[in-house]
Amino acid sequence: MSGAVRRELVLRGAALLAAATALLCAVTACAPEPGPSETPSRTASPSSTAPTTTPLPAETTPAAAGFALPQQCEDIYSDGMLATLNSANPPLNDPGVTMNSTQNVDALELLTSGIPTIRCSWGQPSESGLATNVSVADTARTAALLDALRSAGFGCESIWEGTLCQIEQRTVNLDDEEVTLGESHFVRGDGWVSTAWINFAPEGYTEDIVSTLFG
Repeated sequence: MSGAVRRELVLRGAALLAAATALLCAVTACAPEPGPSETPSRTASPSSTAPTTTPLPAETTPAAAGFALPQQCEDIYSDGMLATLNSANPPLNDPGVTMNSTQNVDALELLTSGIPTIRCSWGQPSESGLATNVSVADTARTAALLDALRSAGFGCESIWEGTLCQIEQRTVNLDDEEVTLGESHFVRGDGWVSTAWINFAPEGYTEDIVSTLFG
């Protein structure tokens, strides 16, 4: 999340607050609520039921994605970012961290539809971590995804020859501790990078993935 593009979005109104509540569900393993709640809930380990999709061989990846889908998570980052992540919030792919890279209903439906994807997480089960999926879907589906994100209150902008959509929320848990969480989605052609995070948003994270994969 580059400092040049990162923006803090304050969620107002019932519809936007509902979207933020869904984000909190992504890291607390709760189910989406039908409406906003004024009672803060305790955040828990970043765990839920992660998509079971696995990356397909590179030769099956549609050329329109602009990259070959990596077979291992280390390959979605530059050497510098990988070193930073290993230092700041290891480990990579702790089996106890099963949070999804999105809680948006439309995005999650696409993510679990069987499209080629690879999932990577950082951190241990705690109140700090993130999960990212790098995926490939046809342009009609990614265009529909962007429309769904805008309708859900994400702020979207054209950047890096694609579209970046982000949303962020700050809340307080039952221990009166501030919790910051959000999602980031980048779409370019058939390529899609989705990330959900809680209390851990490394500077330049999505930009580094885009640079590494798309060149």
